[in-house]
Amino acid sequence: MSDGNSRWVTSNQQGPHPDVAKVVARHLAHPNQKPVSEHTLQAFEQAGEWLADWQGDLILDACCGIGESTHRLAKLHPHARVIGIDKSAHRLDKHTGHFGEAPANALLLRADVGDFWRLAKQANWQISQHYLLYPNPYPKKSQLQKRWHGHPAFVDLVALGGHLTVRSNWQTYIQEFANALQCLQVKSDISEYRDDEAFTPFERKYWASGQSSWQLQANLS
Repeated sequence: MSDGNSRWVTSNQQGPHPDVAKVVARHLAHPNQKPVSEHTLQAFEQAGEWLADWQGDLILDACCGIGESTHRLAKLHPHARVIGIDKSAHRLDKHTGHFGEAPANALLLRADVGDFWRLAKQANWQISQHYLLYPNPYPKKSQLQKRWHGHPAFVDLVALGGHLTVRSNWQTYIQEFANALQCLQVKSDISEYRDDEAFTPFERKYWASGQSSWQLQANLS
């Protein structure tokens, strides 16, 4: 991924979407009944076998792309298990070429993230930390329900607990996420985010393009 040429988010939406609360309430009242994809069922089974009787900290890195953030999290938290999930096998296949073999305490899986969250909730997983770094913002006003906070899986994400970190280069996305959490009586903190070293390829590209990162943090436990 080249540096310094990332497009800025443009949208026909001015400020947070007015329907966030209505959408969250609908998903809370009517849980997702969509069949879980077979490849996600297999990935979840693989994760369960890998975790076995693990009783320590569990970190989920959702929409992890090529897994740089998963790799970094595993190095930062050697006494935790870290699972990186992305829907693209093509992206995940790039991990070894960029970073070598994943650390022993990390597992990269191709799965539908929303389905995976639902399976984890049904299995009563308890997450210690949950990362959602630079998900697709779907910036058109009509695309609210494609954003994670407008998706049926949002309720499952919150139910998994743990400390949640969400980052985006679109401030509106972060503000909306906070509004959606508030609908479930979850408080969050928003700040502009910058560090000495980028954590993901997208973060690196956004910063090289002069864009800001916005971060939301919340305790879901």
